[in-house]
Amino acid sequence: MAALSPDAILLTGRVAVVTGGARGIGLAVAETFAAFGAHVAVCDRDKPPFGEPAMTLDVRDPVAAEVFARAVGERWGRVDVLVNNAGGTFHAPFESLSPRGERTLIEENFTQLTAMIRRLLPLMAPGSSIINVTSSEAHQAAPGFAVYAAMKAAVESLTRSLALELAPRGVRVNAIAPDALPTEGEEGVRERMLADGSLPYEPVRLPPLGRLGDPVEAAGAAVFLAGDLARFVTGTTVHVDGGIHAAGGWRRT
Repeated sequence: MAALSPDAILLTGRVAVVTGGARGIGLAVAETFAAFGAHVAVCDRDKPPFGEPAMTLDVRDPVAAEVFARAVGERWGRVDVLVNNAGGTFHAPFESLSPRGERTLIEENFTQLTAMIRRLLPLMAPGSSIINVTSSEAHQAAPGFAVYAAMKAAVESLTRSLALELAPRGVRVNAIAPDALPTEGEEGVRERMLADGSLPYEPVRLPPLGRLGDPVEAAGAAVFLAGDLARFVTGTTVHVDGGIHAAGGWRRT
């Protein structure tokens, strides 16, 4: 097999779909993909700043999500990369979490993701890539976020199973598990949790690398998984967390 060229890192001409792409990690992924040459379609509950198409919608709404998927197909005729970034959470001890709140967490972090994959998979040819954005909570305890963490763990399991199911058709499936990458939404959840004072726990913020990260660093991992540099990578998770997952119970002083 011929050696990879420097152009292997580029996404020139590829069609990428990013859900939850109006801010935070999703926006960083969308902007970075565009900088690396991709055509990017974006959807979000907030108005996306760019995209072809760029649509404002709730991915939990099956009608709106179907309209978005059809618009992508009509505009480009194919999807080369799907980044399932949309999701969300709120702080609630398990005993106080209502059935409605639980359904919301399940729909927002799992059901909408499987539905989006089903909608766009017919547009994905051999060589395509699905990237699911999970969380460090998929791999560790998350008091006050039990159902959210369970759904992220479900996405991790789904990623591995789909990687095997879709390997015969040449579609790769991987995940990114970010942590310590402050975003507007993440900071808001943290502040409300600490103000609530109902749990005797506080998340550790300083990772082994000694600094907080930036959403663009998650975008770098997504560029790798989307392109030819990762053409033999499937069924795995890239932890973009400054070493938090590796550290386990060890914390830098």
